[in-house]
Order: sequence, then C-alpha cells, then structure tokens
Amino acid sequence: MNKLIRISERNKFEVQQLLPNDSCANRLALYFQNFSDSTRIKILSALSIKDLCVNDLSKILKTNQTTISHQLKTLKDQELVEYRREGKVLIYRIKSPSVNDLMMYAVREIR
Repeated sequence: MNKLIRISERNKFEVQQLLPNDSCANRLALYFQNFSDSTRIKILSALSIKDLCVNDLSKILKTNQTTISHQLKTLKDQELVEYRREGKVLIYRIKSPSVNDLMMYAVREIR
C-alpha cells in the first residue's frame, strides 16, 4: 500500500506538476555546486566588487594561479563568469547580476 498520510491525491498531483523535471533538477544541482567550493565563493565575492585578472585574484586570495585558473574555468563553463581580453591579460567579471543577488541573499541568511 502506498497511501498518502497528510495530503489528498489532488494535492499530490498539484505538487508533482510544479516540481522541476529531471533535466531541470540536474541543471539546478550543477548550478548550485558552483557555490559549494570556498575558493569559488571567494572568487565570486572578489569579482562582485571589481573585475580582476587571474594574477590579481591570486594575490588577493593568497592562492596559487593554477587553482584560480582552474576554478575560473569551472565558473566560466557554468556561465557564471565571463572575461574580456586586455592585451595578453584576461579580465574576469561576474556574468549576471543574479549571481550577486543569490550570494547576497545567502550571506544575509547565514548571519
């Protein structure tokens, strides 16, 4: 027997209709994984203040450039950051203001 305890079949149907499909749920999980690494959080935080290159991020965060570059690639692949070229230097920035909004919401919630 697979009986519902607290909701009706109609309410169960309504909830099921509003749930994200598997593809959307997987994309959401992948998106939120970007916020599960402290280095990526620090990079996004720094970029929310100012557009920066890898070298500057490395100095500010006291982390080696290889780590910064790797994390930036992850963030770029997930379309959270983008860059522009200035000569030989790539300057990174947050791609969408919604990333800042999400991070600020989270900061307010954990305080």
